Parts: sequence; structure tokens; C-alpha cells
Amino acid sequence: MNRINQKLQETKKILSIYFSAGYPNLNDTVQIIQDLEKNGVDMIEIGLPFSDPLADGPTIQASSTQALHNGMTTQVLFDQLKDIRKTVAIPLVIMGYFNPMLQFGIENFCQKCAEIGIDGLIIPDLPVDVYADEYKATFEKYSLKNIFLITPQTAVERIHFIDSVSDGFIYMVSSASVTGSQTGFGSAQEEYFKRIADMNLKNPQVIGFGINNKETFNQATQFAKGAIIGSAFIQHLTENGTGKIEDFVKAIR
Repeated sequence: MNRINQKLQETKKILSIYFSAGYPNLNDTVQIIQDLEKNGVDMIEIGLPFSDPLADGPTIQASSTQALHNGMTTQVLFDQLKDIRKTVAIPLVIMGYFNPMLQFGIENFCQKCAEIGIDGLIIPDLPVDVYADEYKATFEKYSLKNIFLITPQTAVERIHFIDSVSDGFIYMVSSASVTGSQTGFGSAQEEYFKRIADMNLKNPQVIGFGINNKETFNQATQFAKGAIIGSAFIQHLTENGTGKIEDFVKAIR
């Protein structure tokens, strides 16, 4: 069974952390992953830096830009992660935009992910219908879960379609804004969380965007299986380097 599915079957709420590979320094990637697992994080989203990250707010954009300047590329990331499964057991997901994957070659990209032990991909700019028609068979060949995003504006029919082609979790964007642009959740967002929970989808939901502390983590996971923290963790890396990851995780859990 895929590690994502195994993790989602656990009774506890899932804490997933996102960071940009190659940030703050090019060779920090593996150490950050190891430290996050050691301190109790359940799943990690490894950001593949891209020059035009449409869904990302200024914090993640800045880290992505710095990672590119540091020399991060798709091949460098694969080289860094080649032995990651010797030390890390939790689910690992690569989150990135479709263009670098297309340039690398979709089959080659998926094959490398499988060899390394990547469990899934999040590709915000790959439409679910294009995936279903053109790429689903390739992803399944390499046992990769493709995770799709929904927002408060996503139509009910599309949510059901995403649910039907998914086999992992649904990434529930807390609002229609970019990452890192919120502080806390209002009643409209909580109503959205509850509305989706009441749909009884076959895939569990994990909420991202706007989770930055214990309070927002608890708010999100009241209605969902887990929550994803990105901008707040990258800000922590910016301010503290890689030395105080334990403090960050303890403040959430």
C-alpha cells in the first residue's frame, strides 16, 4: 500500500509541512526532511522550485527564487533524494508546476520518483480532466498518487469528479488567495470546511493555505483529516536557518 494511504488510515490528525527544495541553502533538503520526520511531522511536501509559481505567495516565491539561484533543478533534487528512503519512512510528496516535469519528460519524471520512493505529486496547474485523459495511466504505472486542489469556488460536480479520479487525499485550499496571505479563519471558511466534510467524499481532505500556528491547525483539522503548513515554516527557516525545526513543530502540535 502507498505510504500516503497508510498514513491516512491512522487515527491522528495529519501534520504536513511544505518547503522549497534547495532553501535556505542548496544542500539543506535532506537534512530538513530528516529533522521534520524526527520531530513528529506526518508527511512532507517538497517544493520543486519554478520561476513562475502562480499559486504561491511572496514567502514561498522568494524561497523558490533563492533555491533556483542556489542551483536547484529537477535533476539536482533527484540526486539529493536518491538515498532518502534509507533514513526517512513517512510519505513524501513533490509539489511543483507542470512545465519542469514536462521538460524532464513525464514518464522519466514518474520513473525517477518511483525509484527514489516519492509517494505522490501535487501539480496545481495540471487540470484534472487533462490528467485523467492523458497522464493517469502513467502515474498509476509508477504507483504515484496525484493530489488535486479544490477551493471554496470549485463546483460540486468538479469536486465529485476530482474525488472519483483520486486515490489519496484532496488538497483543500482554505480560500481563493495565494499561500501565506491569511491570518486565521473566519466563519465563511469554517462553513466551507463543514460543507465539504458533509459531502462524505471517498478521499479524505487535508487543508492548506493560512495554517500557521496551533490555533489554525486545530481549526482546520476539526473538519478535515489534516493540515498543511508552508509559508510559516519557510519564514521560520528564513529567520532561524535549519537549526530550530523542533521548536517550530512543537509549537503546532
